[in-house]
Amino acid sequence: MKEKELNRLTDLKGIEKDLHSKGFKNICGIDEAGRGPLAGPVVIAGVIMPENSMIEGVNDSKKVSEKKRELLYDQIIEEAISYQVAIIGQDIIDDINILNATKEGVTSVVKGLDTRPDLIIIDALHHIDTNGIPYESIIKGDAKCYSIAAASIVAKVTRDRIMREWDSIYPQYGFIQHKGYGTAKHIQAIKDYGLCPIHRRSFTKNFI
Repeated sequence: MKEKELNRLTDLKGIEKDLHSKGFKNICGIDEAGRGPLAGPVVIAGVIMPENSMIEGVNDSKKVSEKKRELLYDQIIEEAISYQVAIIGQDIIDDINILNATKEGVTSVVKGLDTRPDLIIIDALHHIDTNGIPYESIIKGDAKCYSIAAASIVAKVTRDRIMREWDSIYPQYGFIQHKGYGTAKHIQAIKDYGLCPIHRRSFTKNFI
């Protein structure tokens, strides 16, 4: 590993290093993918990485190419002490809103982990049910914390794979390109073809 990347990862692990020094052993990073799109689920992922984990390239998923994310996904889940993913569909998002759907996914992830964390660090969420486990909410956590960044990659890859599958069923919307986000092409497709079953009705009222 080059010195520049080693230094970047060392900085990215700074918050976790401080938490480990305070006695927290199993720290779970949690992040989501898909709060903003017009279609498809929101995916929440949680990972507990070993204290000495230094996977080259781990970063906020938005800063990593799709091809690289796929490779990192495999490395992260192989190295993780424990990981869990929750997929909350568009029907629940429409029913209880995206914020509450995301929080529900966080609770599901925490309860599904094989190893109970000592602490959860999460990207900018408050008032969540973490099954009695203490948590810290960190603004822009996916860019500041190694394990939240790793979780963001797991969530993003999982969601992108789901949207690629939906693209094969509803190719007219172009999900393979925009993954359900509100691009001009996607909005035009909604106007041309109407909504399909995976569209979020609460997000698309302005386009139909």
